[in-house]
Amino acid sequence: MTAGAADRTVTSASDPLAEDHPTDQSHAHQARRLVVAVDGPSGSGKSSVCRAAARRLRAAYLDTGAMYRAATWYCLDRGVDLDDEGAVALAVEDLPLSLSTDPDHQTVTVGQADVTEAIREARISERVSAIATNREARALLVAAQRRLVDEAGFVVAEGRDITTVVAPDAQVRVLLTASAEVRLARRGLQMGGTQSTEALQRQVLARDAKDSTAVNFTEAADGVAVLDSSDLTFEETVDALVSRVESVR
Repeated sequence: MTAGAADRTVTSASDPLAEDHPTDQSHAHQARRLVVAVDGPSGSGKSSVCRAAARRLRAAYLDTGAMYRAATWYCLDRGVDLDDEGAVALAVEDLPLSLSTDPDHQTVTVGQADVTEAIREARISERVSAIATNREARALLVAAQRRLVDEAGFVVAEGRDITTVVAPDAQVRVLLTASAEVRLARRGLQMGGTQSTEALQRQVLARDAKDSTAVNFTEAADGVAVLDSSDLTFEETVDALVSRVESVR
């Protein structure tokens, strides 16, 4: 699999640089390292909240969900059977992915194709669990995510297993959640009101149920703070996350 300061190219997931503990990190880089790890279910506001927080903190922003979505797009584009776990894993290993870690400039590219908008389509949301629950494909993506986190130094990374698997040693670990009703409403607004109630339930609740078979992102692990945004405005949620980061800086 082939993300950069602004646009990073995700190297082959089997690349030794993607292992858990890169050996070429300088002491100065490690001293500057501050990782903000945020997990949560679909529609909890992870992407928008974390991107805004990264912007205010002048940190890099890593949307790991975009990587799973890009892998889904790639498999569908190549006609890979998403039920064939081996074929999916091979496709993910070859995935020519580049994504931005600049919160002000979010782009996702697969090969020569800009898929920034395409990966947010309903057809991707309804199929992405096939990648997320494929353990071999997930391991490849997690390895690449760990490398990106280490390279960024100061980063807000969000997904479903950042606090427990990708960056369990992060200085700030948060589970961002909201009630099912609120999450469905938010996803409906995000999709511009084009989705039926049934479609939204597939994209949010059904997807969460499938993904939870691979990783627990509905309950906070030990040491992970819970931030429930059900009754908070967007700005209040961003403020709460930024405050947590500032308290450890």
